[in-house]
Amino acid sequence: MKPVSFIVMLALAAQPAAFAQQPPTPAQQAAAAQLAAAAQQDHRRLLDLLGIESLRPAADSRATSGPTAANYDEARAALSAPVPDALRFNNDKPVRSAADWRKRRSELLEHFDREVYGRVPAGLPAVKWTVLSQQRLLEQGIEVIRKDLRGTAAHAGKPDDVVTIELQLTTPAAAAGPVPVILELGFIGVSPFNPPPPPGQQSWQQQVLERGWGYAIVAPRSVQADNGAGLQNGIIGLGNHGKPRGLEDWGALRAWAWGASRALDYMTTDRQVDARRVAIEGLSRYGKAALVAMAYDTRFAAGFIASSGAGGAKLHRRDWGERVENLAAPGEYHWMAGNYLKYAGPLTANDLPVDAHELIALCAPRPVFISAGAPEVEGGWIDARGMFLATVAAGPVYRMLGAGDVGASDYPAPQVTVTGGALAFRQHEGGHTAGPNWPAFLQWVATRWP
Repeated sequence: MKPVSFIVMLALAAQPAAFAQQPPTPAQQAAAAQLAAAAQQDHRRLLDLLGIESLRPAADSRATSGPTAANYDEARAALSAPVPDALRFNNDKPVRSAADWRKRRSELLEHFDREVYGRVPAGLPAVKWTVLSQQRLLEQGIEVIRKDLRGTAAHAGKPDDVVTIELQLTTPAAAAGPVPVILELGFIGVSPFNPPPPPGQQSWQQQVLERGWGYAIVAPRSVQADNGAGLQNGIIGLGNHGKPRGLEDWGALRAWAWGASRALDYMTTDRQVDARRVAIEGLSRYGKAALVAMAYDTRFAAGFIASSGAGGAKLHRRDWGERVENLAAPGEYHWMAGNYLKYAGPLTANDLPVDAHELIALCAPRPVFISAGAPEVEGGWIDARGMFLATVAAGPVYRMLGAGDVGASDYPAPQVTVTGGALAFRQHEGGHTAGPNWPAFLQWVATRWP
């Protein structure tokens, strides 16, 4: 399958100004228009399957008034309906024990599969991993072993129908045995979307290596394109044999999470990796995918979920910044299951059978650190308070399983890490980055490893 061009640029272009990169060239603009038209057509096809004529308008961060203006008024953001109770079965009976929770967990996963992120199809081909290169080199004065890997998935007898996953693994050369690893959903190598840290600030990779741990990066866009035009390609297209998605089929967030799990598959075979202590991290849309991966794949030992916002750790029911209508619009619908679109019309977020606190609860009792930037710098689009409220609401599940909750109910001041157990929340004073929160996360997770 041929890769779709400019997918990262197009996805970022759909975000508010704080996310903007360099202006696209005329050739990129033409490619973007072509992809946008294809996504619009597929979006319309899903609406027709749902019997929906139109959706409510998405929020526009640039609008200052009218129905498309993003809401940043806390009075308007107040929930008009309570969030679902994670500790009640579908039949309204209470969840009273860890054994009950295992059954309730299956119910919640079914809701997320059908209505939010979509189902992974049966019969996907196995991913075969190949080490393309292995080097011993110095990184920030630390001798490391770096492996560049390629994972391939293809149906038998169809050599041209293949998905190639990019993975890079770096571990300390001096390690006496297997080491913990932080797996990032991100960008490998030099990229305008992967800038170096500010002067005087260590990179997250250096901070990890100085602890004697390793790090890995899996490239989500090598798993699945970040636009609706690519849904008949990538791993989604491979699973559907090139056919359009059905209403319950998986979207890009679930596909990227699947790619992270396949990277973890490889790491369980690498003698330099302590596979019991692999944490997953991601920022923004990759933060959404990292949380989905953590929720679905119980092998991930911890999660660092940065500025994930709507579709991630933010409550769907809160009208603040990015909202359900954005996730259901042509620029982002490909992240979600087709069924999700109906919650932007005629249904609302209050009709969803689940919410983000239950996605966090699915990670229990494993440690999860929710990160955000300052509203004055990052902007309010991701709704840091909405993510904190979801973290608090996940607390009862963590407490029942003996892991401890976030340890606070009042929204904390910036630069304050709140944690009472296996949940943590911190809002740094920077922008749309995980950077300033890395030291706090690493210090915290070091006490939480299994």
